[in-house]
Amino acid sequence: MSKIEAKLHEMGIELTTPAPRPATVPIVSAVRVGNLVWMSGQTSQMTGKVGRDVTVEQGYEAAKQCAVGLLSSLKAEIGDLDKVKRIVKLLSMVNATDTLTQQPQVAHGCSDVLVALWGDHGKHARSAVGLASLPGDATVEVEMIVEVE
Repeated sequence: MSKIEAKLHEMGIELTTPAPRPATVPIVSAVRVGNLVWMSGQTSQMTGKVGRDVTVEQGYEAAKQCAVGLLSSLKAEIGDLDKVKRIVKLLSMVNATDTLTQQPQVAHGCSDVLVALWGDHGKHARSAVGLASLPGDATVEVEMIVEVE
C-alpha cells in the first residue's frame, strides 16, 4: 500500500474504481501533458442547492465526495498516488442560491482532504464559484490540476 493510500485508509476514505466512459462520450477523466494532469470535473453524489436544500456544512461533505472521485480517477491515470508532487489548482463549483456567499467554505471540503494527504504540497490555488445548477443537480463539482513525477 502506498504512503498516500495508507493515509486515506487512516482517514476512513476508500477510493473507488472509476466506471469506464462509453465510447460515444467525447471526453476523458484525465489528460496528462508533460508532468501535469488535468482532471475532468467530479460531481458529488449529494444533490440539491446550497442555501436552500443543503447546508454549508453538508456542502463541505459533498466537496469531500468530489475529492474521493478525483483521487480515484487520478490513481487510475497515474497508477500510484505517491507520484503526486503537488496539487496545483482546483476549480470548485457550488450549486448555490443567488444569495449564497459561502462557496469557499464549501470548497474547503475538497481542499482539506488534499492538504491532509500532502501537507504543504497539497496546498493549491483555487477558485470557488456559485452556479445556478450543476449536472444531475449535484451539490458540488470540482476540477483539479496536479503535478506528478
